[in-house]
Amino acid sequence: MKLDHPHIITEGNLTYRLGELSGNSILYDFDKMLIYLEAKGKLMFGERFRIYKEDRGILLKLCNYIIKDYDSCKKDGIDPNKGLLLSGPVGCGKTSLMRLLKFLVPYQKPYSVIPSRNIVFGFNHIGFKVIEDYGNGQYFCFDDLGVEPTGRHYGKDCNVMGEILLSRYELFVNRQIKTHCTTNLNARELEERYGKRVRSRMRQMFNLVAFEKNSKDKRK
Repeated sequence: MKLDHPHIITEGNLTYRLGELSGNSILYDFDKMLIYLEAKGKLMFGERFRIYKEDRGILLKLCNYIIKDYDSCKKDGIDPNKGLLLSGPVGCGKTSLMRLLKFLVPYQKPYSVIPSRNIVFGFNHIGFKVIEDYGNGQYFCFDDLGVEPTGRHYGKDCNVMGEILLSRYELFVNRQIKTHCTTNLNARELEERYGKRVRSRMRQMFNLVAFEKNSKDKRK
């Protein structure tokens, strides 16, 4: 893959053309993006991975967001300058999609997908430095937000992800640095977990994109 041709991506011996160049812009083809995402998904997660027809609607929103199709995002009520809060039931594919999406745009700064529970385990081991580490200028997607345990270091409890979200809010406001998250929780449950202050800031930081409540568990 050449960065002067960011719409053409090579994986092994295969080349995927995601669209066509038009001046300084790329005219993306949604169906070609889905073909690439499925191929990349099989490489990353195994041959059983596939893109499901019933997920096309949510994938269209996610793809339009990641390629910064401002007109389409506006129609969907999505702000490309905010992060993504991707919600849905267990096993619907949130984590896999967030791990895949960034490969569509190799010219953008990538984000790292980090399980929220791992961050808390790190806090339990080394303390508040963990919160400082995730409050820096890097790009992150915090996976499975809201189901991580409460942090505890030297006998003191801490809502670790709540504190990190407050730090990420300051980065968003002052430096326009985005954060992404996946969660199984709804808005009420997130407020119960993190409090009104954090929930209020989350509304400003994130675009909520949600799978249907009855989305199938793809792990079965």
